[in-house]
Amino acid sequence: MSTSDARVRIGFVGTGIMGKPMASNLLRAGFPVAVYNRTASRVADLLVAGATAPGSPRAVAEVSDVVITMLPGWPEVEAVLHGHDGLLAGMRPGSTYVGMETLAPEQSQTIAKLMSERGIAALDAPVSGGEKGATEATLAIMVGGPQETFEAVLPILRAMGSNVTRIGDAGAGQIAKACNQLIVAVTIEAVAEAMALARAFGVDQRLIRQALMGGFATSRILELHGQRMIDGDYTPGGAMKAHMKDREIVAETCRSAGLELPAARLAFDRMKEMVDRGDGDLDHSALYLLLARATGRDGSTIHSLQEPG
Repeated sequence: MSTSDARVRIGFVGTGIMGKPMASNLLRAGFPVAVYNRTASRVADLLVAGATAPGSPRAVAEVSDVVITMLPGWPEVEAVLHGHDGLLAGMRPGSTYVGMETLAPEQSQTIAKLMSERGIAALDAPVSGGEKGATEATLAIMVGGPQETFEAVLPILRAMGSNVTRIGDAGAGQIAKACNQLIVAVTIEAVAEAMALARAFGVDQRLIRQALMGGFATSRILELHGQRMIDGDYTPGGAMKAHMKDREIVAETCRSAGLELPAARLAFDRMKEMVDRGDGDLDHSALYLLLARATGRDGSTIHSLQEPG
């Protein structure tokens, strides 16, 4: 299969916070796109933009050369793949499956084996960059699977992301995503602690962020989520509860490798504390709220910078 032109037909299943703008970018690139979401209202804008909605995963697969899923997790992927109206009932030998959700590496390997038995090529291609990256087509896309399949679908992936990298064989994309989520979680915790320290001494957090952005401490997390913490805007680009799946994937992947990663465990446990408090629907930058009350979020300060005496 070649995707060197925009006539390749794409099926896109899962048009949520991330999936919808990703599908929109495929339409902008000129690809014919058939979409499915179990909540029909979530495809309305895509239909206006030129997508079709055949009505079931099977029907989407039947009119597609490449099928992409962008779903919350393994239970949803299994539900979409199997059954009378599932993707497997509609996909043909010679077609390609690209799973862009975050799964455990062994789950993506299971899918690859399942597809291979049916003569279908498969890639795991999880993403990083959040809703902003999905909207702006600047996602980092981490790919596992055969080189020839990767090269065939590269024009499709480049319509959704600006940094597309094949990591290795099936499941390797998910290993890269686990590494990504580990760094994201630990860095959000570090930025939250830095913002809390600034608040504790009554120092302007905006100026702290501005100064740090010019040094080794700079990061996309400091840039975007540091600003969210300062503004108190926790509208989810990536909901805290979504990290509970990442927490389990990273923990299990570490166990299978015989690794103990204490910073990652601490950061993910802090996120679980937020979810257990009922804040799971907030953006993951809301991790700062665990520290905010103790650091004068109401405008008071704990310490003073005045010279003693």
